[in-house]
Amino acid sequence: MSEYLKIDNISKAYDGKVAVDSLSLSVPKGSIYGILGPNGAGKTTTIRMIMDIIAPDTGSILVEGKKADSNFKNRVGYLPEERGLYKKMTLAEVITYLAEIKDYPKQKINQAIDNWLAKMSLSEYKLKKVEELSKGMQQKLQFITTLLHEPEIIILDELFSGLDPINIELIKDILLEEKRRGTTILFSTHVMEQAEKLCDYICLINQGKKVLDGHLSEIKAGFGKNSIQVELEGDAAFARDIPGIDSITEFNNYIELKVASKADIRMILRQLTEKVNIKRFELMEPSLYDIFIEVARAKPEEFIWGNKK
Repeated sequence: MSEYLKIDNISKAYDGKVAVDSLSLSVPKGSIYGILGPNGAGKTTTIRMIMDIIAPDTGSILVEGKKADSNFKNRVGYLPEERGLYKKMTLAEVITYLAEIKDYPKQKINQAIDNWLAKMSLSEYKLKKVEELSKGMQQKLQFITTLLHEPEIIILDELFSGLDPINIELIKDILLEEKRRGTTILFSTHVMEQAEKLCDYICLINQGKKVLDGHLSEIKAGFGKNSIQVELEGDAAFARDIPGIDSITEFNNYIELKVASKADIRMILRQLTEKVNIKRFELMEPSLYDIFIEVARAKPEEFIWGNKK
């Protein structure tokens, strides 16, 4: 797969505080690539440098092997973290205006508006003012304005913020459609469940530094099958004291156990069944959520991909 976007050793500091520290990554053409990390990790700063909203202090950003030209912003669909629409305009007016800014052919705009409003269940609001929409509807409208001009790369900052589960699934399906037609998709998020469903590749940054980067399946395999998911009835807090269990993450109806490399799995199962009713017991690769928690809690110098200390 050829490279669409290359970020080479970029850094950015504000008032002496480093926001992004010597970050390099490569986004393959036609892939879905996630920039992940906790709040304040440097995700938004990285995306703003890609969009040339701010300039990196060091390093370079190349699009298909060249520095982005003035036409790049017409080739990209960008949804910023800080949403903003013209409240007094109708939906049709907003979409038309922003499509024309992107040099989208005027003869195609009206049909595209109707198609997209139908797809996003907003057709009945076409002639309503933006201020009459709920926050979630406004976010769907902004998503339309991001994609309507048929960009070759879509860049989305904290895409899932404020969306309900139904609209998250709707947007996920649309992004997969875009990928099938060859669009490159780059998005930032700290919502690991959605990143795991969507991404081919991820880069996880913490405190401005890259700590993970690569194909999602290879990253998960690199952490080994050292997790056990247990669906149970009863209080499993005692599991923290079972020999061989390094940590436990509790959910409402199940727990995830991280076990030591030489742990006796049968002994762990036996001790669990003595005190709680086990409905399901599965040895599995760690979820992206678990990997995220492990890496985000570590200091950058204590956790470097390929050299987990």
